[in-house]
Amino acid sequence: MKADLALHLEALWRYGLVLSRNRDTAEDLVQATCVRALERSHQFLPGTRLDRWLFAIQRSIWINELRSQRVRQGAGIVDAEIALVVDGRHEIETNILASQVLREGVPIGTVMSRLATVRERLGGLSDATERREETERGGDDGH
Repeated sequence: MKADLALHLEALWRYGLVLSRNRDTAEDLVQATCVRALERSHQFLPGTRLDRWLFAIQRSIWINELRSQRVRQGAGIVDAEIALVVDGRHEIETNILASQVLREGVPIGTVMSRLATVRERLGGLSDATERREETERGGDDGH
């Protein structure tokens, strides 16, 4: 578990930063996540994704921290849905996928070139749609 955990530290830190928006708090979240994961390693199901399990632990720790802060401030218990303003799962998975693509040897220039091509095509589609809509509006008005 320790060796596998080390592979996910950077992603955990990024997710902690997404959740807390604070570097020091993100580091604390990573540390608390690692401690809990090691304590509960027997609960991890082999064959499932460790990163998702770790992100779930980290999210739980973050929500618990927000709840305890509200209670300490006398504001009562906060609902989990309200507590988590940003669900960083999509961003984290996107970052992981991007790092995997780059690690597999796809040159960054190729990626950037393809992105530029897609943006150009999407821009052209958007312009064509706008022209068509203007024509249709103009035809309805009698202009």
